[in-house]
Amino acid sequence: MKVARSTAWIGIALILSVGLIHLVDAPDSMSESVAKGISFYLNAAAAVLAAIGIYKAKISWGWGLGAVVSVGAFIGYVVSRTVGIFGIPPDVWMEPIGILSLIVEALFLVFFIYTTLSPKPVTATSSG
Repeated sequence: MKVARSTAWIGIALILSVGLIHLVDAPDSMSESVAKGISFYLNAAAAVLAAIGIYKAKISWGWGLGAVVSVGAFIGYVVSRTVGIFGIPPDVWMEPIGILSLIVEALFLVFFIYTTLSPKPVTATSSG
């Protein structure tokens, strides 16, 4: 699959933003729970790998890994606010960095769906 470079750069910026948000919040998360902190560091590392995959035009794993990172973080946020996660009781919903993360994750997923479902260009062949 070939994706326009502008779309790829937007995807790279979005998934790196997801990773950066989690990297910035990882030390605080580590103080709440080692497992939560490690999951934030792993999110950041996986986001970098996804960005590399997107940059190298490896749609099958770059965009796919980015989608897994984004969906996982989104689900983790919801779970941590409803029933709690990693032995931590439910947290507040409207934490600014969390809301920013949800927005960036959702935007990445929009671009992932766009790259996956957008029609592929038809190439003319000469018979002759």
